[in-house]
Amino acid sequence: MTRLPVISGFEMVKILTRFGWTPVRQTGSHCIMKKQGSIFRIVIPQHRELRPGIIHQIMKEADLSIEQITKYL
Repeated sequence: MTRLPVISGFEMVKILTRFGWTPVRQTGSHCIMKKQGSIFRIVIPQHRELRPGIIHQIMKEADLSIEQITKYL
């Protein structure tokens, strides 16, 4: 299994926009993203480094793999 890269919240927003997610709003230090045709939304904390558990949860919600994320870093 590929190891998770160190990703900041800003980098995660940039990666998700490449997969069709758009930022809806930002409240404090959290960016809310939504995808056209999806009922789900993803909340991304705007921290310098996202913890591995948060990255896994975002990947699960966005239906992405580690390889897809590392491709756009």
